[in-house]
Amino acid sequence: MKPVLYAHPFSSYCQKALTALYENGTGFDYRMLDHNDPETIADFERRWPIKRFPILVDGDRTIVEASIVIEYLGLHYPGPVKLIPDDPKAAIEVRMLDRFFDNYVSTPQQRIVFNAIRQEENRDPYGEKDARDMLERAYAWLDSHMDGRIWATGDTFTLADCGAAPFLFYADWTHAIDPAFANVHAYRRRLLARPSFARAVDEARPFRKFFPLGAPDRD
Repeated sequence: MKPVLYAHPFSSYCQKALTALYENGTGFDYRMLDHNDPETIADFERRWPIKRFPILVDGDRTIVEASIVIEYLGLHYPGPVKLIPDDPKAAIEVRMLDRFFDNYVSTPQQRIVFNAIRQEENRDPYGEKDARDMLERAYAWLDSHMDGRIWATGDTFTLADCGAAPFLFYADWTHAIDPAFANVHAYRRRLLARPSFARAVDEARPFRKFFPLGAPDRD
């Protein structure tokens, strides 16, 4: 039986897992989480009451968190692209960059989006400023880090790039990357051109009208 992914195509963390699946051409069943399908929603919530997606169900095992889903796929459904290197030292760098994109790009980006969803009287201007400041620092560090690199850890596409792709994609919509950070912009363009991520982006196009800050007419 194929593993089953419970996900939504417009979610950045789901796109992270989908990019890994598409990168290796891994067969899977896609259970799209749609409130018009309460049976699938109920099944998902029964399997993971925390209600955060994606999750991967493989037989009697439920794997949560996008990074761990990708690690699990690499162990049990390996493909031609090794997203986590066998060399332990190289793997540490990949995991470190994966944490960077999760914690310092995705997390502040989502704080800004969630703040926009709140009623105006409940918004947190201090928290939003703090998130925007974090994104500025992350962009600056990444611009220096990417000097001379093609992908996050060098010449090979890895787990870190699977996360960088959707997180930088939405971060630039939310808090525009300064044109001065040319290395970040070039990296983002390479990610958008990667067929695995381009497929995830295309699948999410019908949902762009739901982006709380207004999706730009690009990408």
